[in-house]
Amino acid sequence: MSRGATFADYDNDGDADILVMNLGGRPQLLRNEGGNQNHWLTLRSVGTRSNRDGVGARITAIIGSQRKNYEVKCGSSYLSSSDIRVQIGLGKSLKVDRLEIRWPSKQVDILENVAANRFIVVKEGVGIISEISP
Repeated sequence: MSRGATFADYDNDGDADILVMNLGGRPQLLRNEGGNQNHWLTLRSVGTRSNRDGVGARITAIIGSQRKNYEVKCGSSYLSSSDIRVQIGLGKSLKVDRLEIRWPSKQVDILENVAANRFIVVKEGVGIISEISP
């Protein structure tokens, strides 16, 4: 019997892994080892006028003709909290054409032509402050 699950990119390879907390037993790490045949972008938000982690920020990723919506959230399961970073699937696209970040403070930041397969940190009102390509 399990009592919680958390979703995160445990090994920072661009795909989500799952940690399951079992009642009276050891946790199980379910690593996604299916291979990354598609592209991705992982975004961590840093609030300035909004809360420190940007919880509640709404992110719209425009990739070609597709429009994908995300929200920075914390908490997810009983006694568990998932990774606060937002993972964006890009399919075969090598970039996000446009990222619109609507912060809880009502500030809107727009980033264009953000390259795929990397981790970015976006600061409210500033833009990308860190970028790592594994």
